[in-house]
Amino acid sequence: MGIRRITLDVLKPIKGISIVELSERISSLRGVDGVNITVTDMDVETMGLMIVVEGEDINFDSVKKLLDDSGCAIHSIDEVSSGNRLVEGKRPK
Repeated sequence: MGIRRITLDVLKPIKGISIVELSERISSLRGVDGVNITVTDMDVETMGLMIVVEGEDINFDSVKKLLDDSGCAIHSIDEVSSGNRLVEGKRPK
């Protein structure tokens, strides 16, 4: 069983593709069922994003390559879920 959910802290240039287009591109990857992108931070040149990807068998390398090709940088992997089902728990504040 592969990755079912991954939460990424990502830095994206203001110029370039929109978060709408980025979401569509990620959601078109094999094994991805849904994508949620939240803007967490913004300055003159960049925006911070929290990207949550869910699916049955997410290929992290494909997600990473797509983000790299889109000019984005992954700051951290904040959550990963795998197994037969998603486990919901309390998230730190």
